[in-house]
Amino acid sequence: MNKTTHAVSVRAWWLYAGMALLWGIPYLFIKEAVATISPAGVVAGRTLLGALILLPFALRAKALGPALKKWPWVLLFGAIEMAGPFLLLSRAETVLPSGLTGLLVSTVPLFAAVIAMLAGDRGMLKPLRAAGLVLGFVGVAVIVAGPSLVASGSGALIALGEVLLTAILYATAPFVVAHKLADVPSLGTMTLSLGAVGLVYLPIGLVTQHGVPTARSSVSLLALAVLCTAVAFIFFFALIAEVGPARAGLFTYVNPVVALGLGAVLLGEPITPGLLIGFPLVIVGCWLAATGGRFRAPKPAAELAESDLPPVASG
Repeated sequence: MNKTTHAVSVRAWWLYAGMALLWGIPYLFIKEAVATISPAGVVAGRTLLGALILLPFALRAKALGPALKKWPWVLLFGAIEMAGPFLLLSRAETVLPSGLTGLLVSTVPLFAAVIAMLAGDRGMLKPLRAAGLVLGFVGVAVIVAGPSLVASGSGALIALGEVLLTAILYATAPFVVAHKLADVPSLGTMTLSLGAVGLVYLPIGLVTQHGVPTARSSVSLLALAVLCTAVAFIFFFALIAEVGPARAGLFTYVNPVVALGLGAVLLGEPITPGLLIGFPLVIVGCWLAATGGRFRAPKPAAELAESDLPPVASG
């Protein structure tokens, strides 16, 4: 398809739908997995299995060679995009509802806009983008200040901090790619970083695991690794190829809807007044901060800058 047009193919719409689901459901699976598997064990399991599934695709595409040549930067990307966030999310969901976690992770575009602004991007100072930043963080404040969370004590507050730190890390990772890994195939970067993170966490997961995981937790971990890690990245690469990086991340505005809905329907998680008020503020704020209120056509690859990379959260 011609990437300079505004048209979106039927295949692209299916890929958008797939990504909205695949990166909207990880929070449900994480919640179920950490019930009887240690957070480090969840990280080790999902990353190692994900790497094994992606490995044949990476080998066929000859994507590992370029990634190995820049292995220090690939490892840094893996630390920021996977090692830190996956553990923080797993720890946080031992306390927080899955839907709330998914919603707070959706603040990635807000933090990406702040990082871009601190890096000197004056586009972030435009009125609509600035308004989006304010609106989005007001929404977060409304959610965090909810009576049920305040009553939950320091454990919930620490978990909230872990989720917001995850969002900051997810927002930072694309800048590493843009500056240091732009010429490395994404499939090679993802496969190598997933494998490295898995090998680091495997002994930690074995040491911290107490008891035999239930079948429910084990199936959730398997689904997390296969669907939300390996298959999701394959879909994401296909989506970038179909519509370009500038529009590939638009599905992230649907992810929290999926996370909240699944948490409420399948796990009985409450939809509080704070969520009902804060949720639309966060989503609208993220959209304004990321796009300035415009639906942009994707740019040709030669014109893309780091601010055009979709700051997506893989959950």
